[in-house]
Amino acid sequence: MGFKKKQMLGFGLILLFLAILLSFMMVTLNNLKSSMTEIVENRYEKVQDSMEIRQLFSRSDREILFAANDANKVERAESLEIINENHSLIESKIAGLSGTLNKTKAKQLLKEFETQYASYSITESEIIQKIKSGNSSDLTSLMVDQREKRTKVISTMDEFKDYQEGVMKDTLSNSKQTYEDMIGFVIFAVILSILVISVTVVWMIRSTSKDLQSITNVIKNIDFKNLSVIPRIPVRTTDEISDIARSFNDMAESLEDYNRKEKDFTEKISEQNWIQTRVADIATMYQRIVDVEVLADRFITRLAPMMGASIGAFYVKRGEGVDMRFVKLASFAGDGEDSGRREFRLGEGLIGQCALEKKSKVIDDIPEDFQLVTTGLGEVNPKSIVIAPVVFEDEVVAMVELASLETFTKLQKSFLNQVLDTLGITINNVEGRMEIERLLKESQAQTEELQAQSEELQSQSEEMQAQSEELQTQAEELRMINEQLEERNRETEEKSKELQVAKQNLEKQAEELKLSSKYKSEFMANMSHELRTPLNSILILSEMLSDPNDSKLNEEQQEFARVINSSGQDLLMLINDILDLSKVEVGKLEVVFDEMNLSELPELLHRNFDHVAKKKNIDFIIEKSKNVPDIFFTDEQRFQQILKNLLSNAFKFTEKGSVSVQIQKADEENVAQWIQTKGASNWVEIKVTDTGIGISKEKQKLIFEAFQQGDGATMRKYGGTGLGLSICREFAKLLGGWVIVDSEEGQGSTFTFFIPSMPEGFKNVGEAIAAAPEVAAASHDDSTAAFGGQGESDVVIMDEEDRNKVKPFCNKTVLVVDDDHRNIFALKNALKHEGMEILTAENGYECLELLEKGNDIDVILMDIMMPGMDGYETMTRIREQSKFEELPIIALTAKAMKGDREKCLKAGASDYVSKPLKLDQLLSVLRVWLTN
Repeated sequence: MGFKKKQMLGFGLILLFLAILLSFMMVTLNNLKSSMTEIVENRYEKVQDSMEIRQLFSRSDREILFAANDANKVERAESLEIINENHSLIESKIAGLSGTLNKTKAKQLLKEFETQYASYSITESEIIQKIKSGNSSDLTSLMVDQREKRTKVISTMDEFKDYQEGVMKDTLSNSKQTYEDMIGFVIFAVILSILVISVTVVWMIRSTSKDLQSITNVIKNIDFKNLSVIPRIPVRTTDEISDIARSFNDMAESLEDYNRKEKDFTEKISEQNWIQTRVADIATMYQRIVDVEVLADRFITRLAPMMGASIGAFYVKRGEGVDMRFVKLASFAGDGEDSGRREFRLGEGLIGQCALEKKSKVIDDIPEDFQLVTTGLGEVNPKSIVIAPVVFEDEVVAMVELASLETFTKLQKSFLNQVLDTLGITINNVEGRMEIERLLKESQAQTEELQAQSEELQSQSEEMQAQSEELQTQAEELRMINEQLEERNRETEEKSKELQVAKQNLEKQAEELKLSSKYKSEFMANMSHELRTPLNSILILSEMLSDPNDSKLNEEQQEFARVINSSGQDLLMLINDILDLSKVEVGKLEVVFDEMNLSELPELLHRNFDHVAKKKNIDFIIEKSKNVPDIFFTDEQRFQQILKNLLSNAFKFTEKGSVSVQIQKADEENVAQWIQTKGASNWVEIKVTDTGIGISKEKQKLIFEAFQQGDGATMRKYGGTGLGLSICREFAKLLGGWVIVDSEEGQGSTFTFFIPSMPEGFKNVGEAIAAAPEVAAASHDDSTAAFGGQGESDVVIMDEEDRNKVKPFCNKTVLVVDDDHRNIFALKNALKHEGMEILTAENGYECLELLEKGNDIDVILMDIMMPGMDGYETMTRIREQSKFEELPIIALTAKAMKGDREKCLKAGASDYVSKPLKLDQLLSVLRVWLTN
């Protein structure tokens, strides 16, 4: 029974007994009241009425006697009047008593009284008549008769009064008895109620206190210093106290569970602290180590005691390919030369198999005859052996083997894995330092030889500087021309809007606009050729001079050459940006949608910008959400170009702090407020955030315009043309996405790039490109691919060692056909350095004349745009002669028109390379054709 029900039952019984007692007392008091009322109001009134009748009767009798004997006439009249009044009152009293009597005897006595009084009244009337008439002859006899009747009337009235008094006494006696009975019953009921209430209260208190006492005893027995085991409260009832007991039991279980989790957490934290302390100890040990053998010895000496190992060995990879092997550089507690292998190959033995599989292995089931650990008393059988590879960039660079007299614990294995994660980087860094030291020594040995050419390099550097200034002037003129063309386009658009009503004028204006666009494309193609041609010789010559293996310049002069080459590359990127922007503006830029792997994007960005971050001493953070799909459909080249431009800007305008990249899945509703999302899915949001100078609100729209910058003043702090962000937004539009900026001046900037995954491509853009004519100038990557006669051939780039072994260019004759003396000079020096014999021709006619003279020519480098006879016609005439059908012809041009590759191959070219040339690329293409 519930605690609430117990309380209600107990108090209910108490209230019930009190109600019964009160009811009985009320009934008894009501009966007593009725008895008293009957005595006072009924019996007493009847007795009183009978007494009043007797008094009236006696008075009437006296008045008759007075009137008959002593009264005079006046007094006699008054007495008779009183008698009449009394007679009326007696009759009314009798009538009143007759209506209130409820006892038979009382009614009989009253009836008898009425009869006797009637008889008396008759006699009384006769006497009154005699008195009134004055006749006193029979008056005495009548008076005697009246007295007899009077005696009877009084006797009957007394009897009636006595009867009523007796009844009143009986009622009073009954009332007293009722009162005494009521008092006795009340005493009994009170005693009974007290007993019942006491029993109920005792039952309630005892049942409640017993349960509470059990709860109190359990709580007192709790050991608050040890909450792993908490006693439970037994549940015997189903009331509220049992709910408290169950809640306490649930709480005890929760506390025990929390205590267990707390102990587990404390244990894990302790283990983690143990691991981190030792990892930090080993990481500190790596400092100032510049030799791999020193690193190996210190590492195995420090690691073995931490792992509880009794013996250990450290192997480092040596050689590549078939010659690759792992050589032991250090050991711990080894037994001289007999302790383990000196070296092993991949797959050789259990340790070689672990190196091949790149997986660790723990051996706990060791044969009894395997005795390796040596002490002063003898050899001991180890209990556990662990073999672990050291991996760097998915390649095993070292192996660690440890043996212990005790089984390796899970904590020790985890510690080993964390240590080995950073060991590969350390080994690579130490080997890199050793290689740098070796190269430094070689560089110092060549310093004296390079100093002899200092003056010649200085004069050439001044000439190149003049050419660079000339190129900058040409670039400024190109910008002004482009602005003029843009102004013409705006004027044309305004005129087109004004003349929309006139259909004929609109068509005429459209033809003029189409012709203007064609002139602009041809102008950009010709300008590309004119800029790339001098730039080609600058890049080739500066690359030759900056090569430390081939150049005889000193280190400072080589640095000058590298600066010139870097400046030329920057100018090439500027030219490409201008051409890309022009192609975007006329809707003629090709985009190729294909799948790309987004999981490789963080590594790509780290590879391209980590050195910039280290140089500027700022943090570079890349975060990629797990919900971003790995496979993504877009134009990977344009996608990477957008990110590189955004990151280049971020590093450019950030002097301290950090640059971060966040790659996450975008909310389509959020993207919809910036760009139409219909027809696209799987949106990705890439945020590039920096802590740089920031951009003011009024300039945030201006920065996406071509040739515009947030800081565009003449004395600005930061360089650049202002094309990067314009190209980013235009490329983003071509890929179906958008670029926005959120920035505050002095607080840094956040550029957000939204892009959708398009497995079927951006159909609208694809249709626009398909309908457009061919566009001038190839993309940035066109110059890095070489095309063979059967299709696209692989570029073969050989290192200096292989080049010295093969020497494919010695005693080979090359004919350079180009109308630009600077290109001829650059190519002539570069190819002569490779051991080739050089013949030159300035146009197609001279080329054919040299071939007709019977010169033994192995390969032709053919420029396309030449006066008189261009490269296409020259190659066609050469192929018309059967003896030159197999002669390799490499087409070189700075006017890389779309479709020029197919056009060159059709005209007879064996391969195609666009300018500016990269020397390694050109040599690779020549190597392919000269070794066929």
